[in-house]
Amino acid sequence: MGNWIVNHGLTAFILAVWMGINIFLFVWFFFVYELQDRFYYTRHLLGSALAWARAPAAVLNFNCLLILLPVCRNLLSLIRGSFMCCGRTMRKQLDKNLSFHKLVAYMIGLMTAVHMIAHLLNVEWYNNSRQGVYDKLSTALSALEDEGNTTYLNPIRKTDIDPQQIPTYFVFTTIAGLTGVIITLALILIITSSMEVIRRSYFEVFWYTHHLFVIFFIGLVIHGAGRIVRSQSVTDPPHNYTLCKDRSDEWGRIPECPVPQFAGGFPQTWMWVIGPMFLYLCERLVRFIRYMQRVTYRKIVMRPSKVLELQLVKNGFKMEVGQYVFLNCPAISQLEWHPFTMTSAPEEDFFSVHIRSAGDWTDKLISIVQQLPEGAQGPKMGVDGPFGTASEDVFDYEVSMLVGAGIGVTPFASILKSIWYKFKASNPKLRTRKIYFYWLCRETHAFEWFADLLQVLEKEMEERGMGDFLTYKLYLTGWDQSTAQHVTVHFDQDTDVVTGLKQKTHYGRPIWDKEFEQVRKENPTSVVGTFLCGPEALGKVLEKKCVKYSDVDPRKTRFYFNKENF
Repeated sequence: MGNWIVNHGLTAFILAVWMGINIFLFVWFFFVYELQDRFYYTRHLLGSALAWARAPAAVLNFNCLLILLPVCRNLLSLIRGSFMCCGRTMRKQLDKNLSFHKLVAYMIGLMTAVHMIAHLLNVEWYNNSRQGVYDKLSTALSALEDEGNTTYLNPIRKTDIDPQQIPTYFVFTTIAGLTGVIITLALILIITSSMEVIRRSYFEVFWYTHHLFVIFFIGLVIHGAGRIVRSQSVTDPPHNYTLCKDRSDEWGRIPECPVPQFAGGFPQTWMWVIGPMFLYLCERLVRFIRYMQRVTYRKIVMRPSKVLELQLVKNGFKMEVGQYVFLNCPAISQLEWHPFTMTSAPEEDFFSVHIRSAGDWTDKLISIVQQLPEGAQGPKMGVDGPFGTASEDVFDYEVSMLVGAGIGVTPFASILKSIWYKFKASNPKLRTRKIYFYWLCRETHAFEWFADLLQVLEKEMEERGMGDFLTYKLYLTGWDQSTAQHVTVHFDQDTDVVTGLKQKTHYGRPIWDKEFEQVRKENPTSVVGTFLCGPEALGKVLEKKCVKYSDVDPRKTRFYFNKENF
């Protein structure tokens, strides 16, 4: 439990606060509509469905306030930079922005379903009351209206069509009904297209449908203007429902029971979402300005395993290790932006990305580049960023474990390059004294484009007498019979037959218990930062190992897990 608190305590506290606010809003507004006197006549028509419709609406307002903030990447990077003076545990929460974004989206989906079902029942009960299906009081309340047609209670005013068609007519002709249909459909498309299988296989579908959030928010702001949920207004003389509810025939005829008047509540959703919408608008404005800034190609290299390296130059561009950028290629799509971790170091006069073939967009970009004449500039490229990630904190730890899977090695390429430059400059501010680097690949060709950097680091460390500073292990997780025979024949060579490095390649997957035990043994009093850029399944394994091998005693080894999120 102590280890869990060290690694997840603050995250759990933030989630508990968020859930507590959701529960409070739901319960508070539920009892407001279930118990307050001004809703007595409304409850008589609708029953508890009134409270079940309005309580989720309050929770929806709160979560729609939050949903845009985790995707304001420039804002998060600004906050992250401001938190550099704070503890790393606080900064780690910002790296979970997309997880929180998804969690808030799930809550919006759940509350939308409850809100929608309750209101569908309400429309049916409003219609039945209008048709006189229920008791005398319900019929009298539904028949109320005045010359201005503003103080009625039952929002269904149409009576000259087939009663069976009235609910459908009401839903598709009123502000509340029509906007409700539109935002519900938009939300369904947004959520379903966000499923893992869609994002992985049809990223463009996910990208375009996700931008229906613009329609969702516009509809959300307008939705409350329908004012279909109405409450009793104060009149002079007052209408006392306790005395008058059973005397509907005498309303307006005796002083004690004037005709009750009703009014819809003032729309409040816009007050909840106007701030985040303004911040997001500023976010998109900043992105547009960055998109318009000129980007030139310094070098284009086609690496093995269909990995494209782009070395780019942009005026005023400053980066830190492990950061990422969003790239847009108008020749492929004017709207699509895709994240890529930079593989260059801050000390270099350019920034580079390595792009692996992993979908339609990347395939088209690689195809365009391959067809360019030799020495020609690449297609126009828009660059937004850089944005901060967990890997920025790598030099805040005495010991770091870097784990990359496949192309997930990219942030660590930046880190290792930066270390090389710091050693060349004899940088006295380098706090890190030990790095363990693990790279897992499925095919041998993938090692080729990164092995040259490791060879340079190997040589640099040896010349400086710091051979123990970097411990790296490369794991080949897929191989064929010819590879196995080749390794068997050359097993006694000084360098690895796959990478040419002195460190031999391991075959299979790491035994993480053994690796963590070794790191803890070699660093008995250190704070170890574990960084992953790779699949979610591997992240869950490493996160558990960090908890398992951390010691509650602050004087002993503690592991902190950090994962890249895009």
